[in-house]
Amino acid sequence: MQNFIYLAYLLAAVFFIFCLKMLTHPRTAVRGNLIGALGMLIAIIATVPLVLKEASGQSFLSSFGLVLAAVVLGAVIGSLLALKVRMTAMPQMVALLNGFGGGASVLVAGAEVLLKQGKPISIDVAVATVASGVIGAVTFWGSLVAFAKLEEIKWFKKPIGYPGQQPLNALLGVIALALCVWGILCPGHIGIYFLLVLVCSILGLTLVNPIGGADMPVVIAMLNSYSGLAAAATGFVINNAVLIVAGALVGASGVILSKIMCKAMNRSLLNVVFGVFTVEEDKGKADEIYAGKIKSTTAEEIAMLFDGARRVIIVPGYGMAVAQAQHAVSDMAELLESRGTEVEFGIHPVAGRMPGHMNVLLAEAEVPYDKLKEMDEINPTFSQCDVAMVIGANDVVNPVARTDPKSPIAGMPILDVDKARTVIVVKRSLSPGFAGIPNPLFAADNTLMYFSDGKKAILDVVNAMKE
Repeated sequence: MQNFIYLAYLLAAVFFIFCLKMLTHPRTAVRGNLIGALGMLIAIIATVPLVLKEASGQSFLSSFGLVLAAVVLGAVIGSLLALKVRMTAMPQMVALLNGFGGGASVLVAGAEVLLKQGKPISIDVAVATVASGVIGAVTFWGSLVAFAKLEEIKWFKKPIGYPGQQPLNALLGVIALALCVWGILCPGHIGIYFLLVLVCSILGLTLVNPIGGADMPVVIAMLNSYSGLAAAATGFVINNAVLIVAGALVGASGVILSKIMCKAMNRSLLNVVFGVFTVEEDKGKADEIYAGKIKSTTAEEIAMLFDGARRVIIVPGYGMAVAQAQHAVSDMAELLESRGTEVEFGIHPVAGRMPGHMNVLLAEAEVPYDKLKEMDEINPTFSQCDVAMVIGANDVVNPVARTDPKSPIAGMPILDVDKARTVIVVKRSLSPGFAGIPNPLFAADNTLMYFSDGKKAILDVVNAMKE
């Protein structure tokens, strides 16, 4: 029986690897997700005999019933969330899922500590137990803070800095390290484990709380990595091979994705994790940049510009997601193409609030994958573009990143929309992006501002084009 279980685990691990590979492209992502889910189902089924074997003093039916109830409950909750959570809230959903993974690791490791009190515990299991507690607690509470920031809950909407922030984190880190050593030297002590989880829970709050929204894509990827590492550590605690493999895959892929995001933002990973991205909007500077230079436009004027355009690049941002304008944008692109205009989409790696956010929304609206161009591919072509339409993007098109070395986004690669012949920016107002700084693009000579809700704006433009 043990050999069959390990064979099933191997098959599940292979499915997980194929899942990650297929998730790298929108065309295969759905199939990859299904393969990953199938791998997890195989892993759960293979684990049932082990659960029944460990369930001493319980009947077969009661033990199997608990496993089945957990699977059904999880499936129901997951299905409801998948159906009810709006696409714009997917980043928040991902943050919660990361947190649940970390919280589960803390609980499983804690249950093992309770079961093994007074029993001899090997050094490797003791190390894995404290690792589960540390990483899981930081992940759970850090993810809840990330969720609150993404959901724009009042107290978490802006980065919160305070005096002695870094020394406090350092102190909590030292205390956690001391408790880790104590927990390893005195394994199976639930009191030590509880203190360790408590300290690391506070550390999770203080680490993520000061990080600004502009860094959220990286934070989401890092928390995803943490949840995988916590799961891998828990796998060592309960001696479960598939949990070790799955956790290691998630942990490694999360780190790789974080590095890619940091490169796209010209940010250091350590600076994101331990630094502070707190920039308050300079109202005086905004007035200086915008005063008397903003040129508003109308749907009719945009329709006339499109009528004479041979090439249009659409740059989506979080504003498009909030307005749920992706379907209207897709319809506008189709109308333009039916009139002989070449249309492409310029996608910034960190546009939105999680990696791939814009790709997911546009794929949902059935925009052809070959129309979605990554930043490195689309940037050299903006100078040959007649009209660049920016829909709800801000920091990722802010030319200050190229011109002001003191700016918080200095050196961050941006989409070069300012090089297009005409730039149309669809926004509700001149409010800043997550970086909290004004955008000179809005006041540029070749820029027209269309102040409106994203979906309404695009629908009005489509109607004007048809008329």
